[in-house]
Amino acid sequence: EQINNLDPPLTILAVGGEESYWMNRGFGNNEDIQITLLNLKKKAALFHNFTSIAGDATDLSNFSDNEFDIVFSNSVIEHLSTLENQTKMAKEVKRVGKYYFIQTPNKFFIIEPHFLLPFFQFLPKTLQYFILTKTKLSRMKKWNSKNAKKNIEEIRLISKKEMKTLFPSSKFDIERILGLTKSFTAHNF
Repeated sequence: EQINNLDPPLTILAVGGEESYWMNRGFGNNEDIQITLLNLKKKAALFHNFTSIAGDATDLSNFSDNEFDIVFSNSVIEHLSTLENQTKMAKEVKRVGKYYFIQTPNKFFIIEPHFLLPFFQFLPKTLQYFILTKTKLSRMKKWNSKNAKKNIEEIRLISKKEMKTLFPSSKFDIERILGLTKSFTAHNF
């Protein structure tokens, strides 16, 4: 909806973006919108208005200030391991985009969204590892040791208070389920 309020042509940086996400919203082959997909690894792009590049959300130094009309990121910032990295991403997003739209799951939602377990995010990492590798409680499977360790170390959920610190002048949209805050989005539209 916010994109419709902006005059084309538009440039979008999708941090952690998938082409299918944008195609499902009717942006494939749209001459008025150029979308750069930034991921850890470059992926093939099917449509001519998409460009895929390899990069790091914490270092967008290959882009100039306000190079993009919009920087969009959906559930990426919590995968950066540390508050320091999350702060770097927030700073870079605000620098390279005229507008930004950054979504993340709520740290205090009752179900941890990556492992689909209640209150899992508050358990000690050793117990998380045990549950993932020794039981099928998470996603009905036993996780292999490497993936369990990687995901436990990588995911650092953010509270709304922390998001307000990372994006202090932002507006916040709240996604609720049964009255509970599932996720929130910081934006400056």
